[in-house]
Amino acid sequence: MFKKILIANRGEIALRIIRSCKEMGIQTVAVYSNADADSLHVRFADEAVCIGPAASAESYLKIPNIIAAAEITNADAVHPGYGFLAENSNFSKICSENGIKFIGASPEMIDGMGDKASAKETMKKAGVPTIPGSKGLIKDFKECTKLANEIGYPIMLKATAGGGGKGMRLVWEEENLKDSWDSARQESKAAFGNDGMYMEKFIEDPRHIEIQIIGDYKGKAAHLSERDCSIQRRHQKLAEETPSPFMTNKLRKEMGEAAIKAAEAVKYEGVGTVEFLVDKHRNFYFMEMNTRIQVEHTITEEVTDFDLIKEQIKIAEGKELKEFDGKTYVLERGLKADLAIVKAWKGDEQGNLTYRKTAMNFNPECATAGTVTVAEVEELVPVGTLDKMSIHTPGVYVQRIFKGQHEKRIEQRTTRAA
Repeated sequence: MFKKILIANRGEIALRIIRSCKEMGIQTVAVYSNADADSLHVRFADEAVCIGPAASAESYLKIPNIIAAAEITNADAVHPGYGFLAENSNFSKICSENGIKFIGASPEMIDGMGDKASAKETMKKAGVPTIPGSKGLIKDFKECTKLANEIGYPIMLKATAGGGGKGMRLVWEEENLKDSWDSARQESKAAFGNDGMYMEKFIEDPRHIEIQIIGDYKGKAAHLSERDCSIQRRHQKLAEETPSPFMTNKLRKEMGEAAIKAAEAVKYEGVGTVEFLVDKHRNFYFMEMNTRIQVEHTITEEVTDFDLIKEQIKIAEGKELKEFDGKTYVLERGLKADLAIVKAWKGDEQGNLTYRKTAMNFNPECATAGTVTVAEVEELVPVGTLDKMSIHTPGVYVQRIFKGQHEKRIEQRTTRAA
């Protein structure tokens, strides 16, 4: 189990991680820029380290500074939250090289799913429905024109390194293709340093539905239902809702199974999201996979009653997913204490114990959960005195037993003159 986690982020998500860590008994380290010295995440964390000036490029995106903060505070792991370095494969790799667990996807997973063209090919091989389009990156405008005519207008040009709607152009007819091709490449080059483009058939009247997934280190994955983020402006989500009003039980089952296929195809570890476009006939197509916790994860938590940050940390610690009666759980190691102290009603010299009333609630379980169990009894009786059918804890679990001295005030009778 992690003893201390450094949170390589700020604001709401940093506070969200701090809350889950406190509930799990894990210490937290906040990092901050000069501009955020008085922020709430700095005040609520157990420790805080300044990592640079106000500019994000010199603080929250400065990998050496964050690694140095983790080392001087002896943090076991780094949680990147969302944004900043959450999907930076180099950061994930450097954390691993320095013996610090990155609570997120591996470098290979981030690179594989971050390149949308290669991600699409991976999903095709896994049997996940994909939108008709180019096979890999488009070489030049000549190939772009040919593909657009083969697929049929309208088409969507997309940057392979894109995100947040940048590097995307909807083209309704051929006369607009050249301008869209040039402007999309320029925007992608400026935003991501990569002007690689691919093409997809444009799905008319679509719904944008994403499936929340979780996967363990053995490649086992599960899904936690959907979020509908179809209300958008300029490719930016404005609102999300769950469950989706567009969803049917059949469609939810099919999309959930497809999302699990997608995660298991890359042996995904951690929490993430598989995004789909769904047309008006309820045919769905893979869009992309986000290899991080998302801003909108909180509405899934409200509906499923799962703390996704806690589950993310448990998975990073090496816990497995197992299915029982059709529901998937993160396996927890059984509690085993060095010392268990219990109180019983009667006990004999061999340690056999009998409880009564509310003492039955937890004492029997506690007595079996300790390496050494010490029992205090109200009555210590000879061996053979206790009714065999009334023994709640066998003596094999008890190493020490003694008779306590009790003043049972609640059972004393008091009287007063009339």
